[in-house]
Amino acid sequence: MSYSEVNSIILQRDAAESAAEVHGIATAMLCLDSAAEASSWMTEAFFEDAHLLEEDKYALINLFDETKALLAGDEFLFDLYLPEDEEASLTVRCTALIQWCRGFLFGLGRASNPEQWSSGIQEILKDIVEFTKLDTDIEEGDDEAEGSLVEIQEYLRASTMLIRTELTDIVQDVANNKTLH
Repeated sequence: MSYSEVNSIILQRDAAESAAEVHGIATAMLCLDSAAEASSWMTEAFFEDAHLLEEDKYALINLFDETKALLAGDEFLFDLYLPEDEEASLTVRCTALIQWCRGFLFGLGRASNPEQWSSGIQEILKDIVEFTKLDTDIEEGDDEAEGSLVEIQEYLRASTMLIRTELTDIVQDVANNKTLH
């Protein structure tokens, strides 16, 4: 399903801020727990009074499962779920990127041990906080802003994979230590 179709479902049902935001939440949850289930994501990501239809839930579960598979894969195919260049203005894409960042930070807020995270992850998270403050008042056709948005998106994509790898290692270390004691 395209970004605009999923976003339309979310906005029509007044279920969340945007498809980008809920994808950011899903991504963070999967970084924290690669075995996370779509049902816990839906409970976390969507407003309690959201009136999602069964077909809506099916589409959203597919988005979650696809994200899970892409994050787990070795091919580096994961990408942020944002509007395509052809379907949205620069301002809309920048706003979606901000919403993705907010969702990602919200999702990571579920972590019980952030003090164990590396300084590298801490720096990335500071950068992501800064990305939530981007100026969305961008003139269409601003090549510099377009290039910056692409660079930020690539940074976030690579950083997400790094965070996922490091957090997976931390979770495994914690599990191994519990087994030893």
